[in-house]
Amino acid sequence: MKKITLTLAILLTTVLIPPNSYADKNENIDYITKNLRCLICQGQSVYDSQSDFALSMKKLILIKIKEGKTEDEIYNFLKEKYGEWIVYEPEVNKNTIFLWGLPLILFIFGGLLIMRKVTIK
Repeated sequence: MKKITLTLAILLTTVLIPPNSYADKNENIDYITKNLRCLICQGQSVYDSQSDFALSMKKLILIKIKEGKTEDEIYNFLKEKYGEWIVYEPEVNKNTIFLWGLPLILFIFGGLLIMRKVTIK
């Protein structure tokens, strides 16, 4: 009987206690900051950096999340303010099509060179 009562008490407390939305916000902040470059630290994401810029970016992202902004809205705001370079994965558009197509072109060119070398011998 004690086991059943204890089990019911545990189930009721886990059901009645609201989920911790703070943890969800922290996970969103971590995910967003991992995809942003730190403008002060070369080669580090905002998540990894401890510069003043990175700390202020983390606070800004937290404020935007509390305002109810989506991830895309936050990225668009930061792109307008700092440029496309701040995002690690730029969008495919007329300015970045060469960056996205260059690896494919090099892969095809390298494959053709290998096929040519193999068939000549």
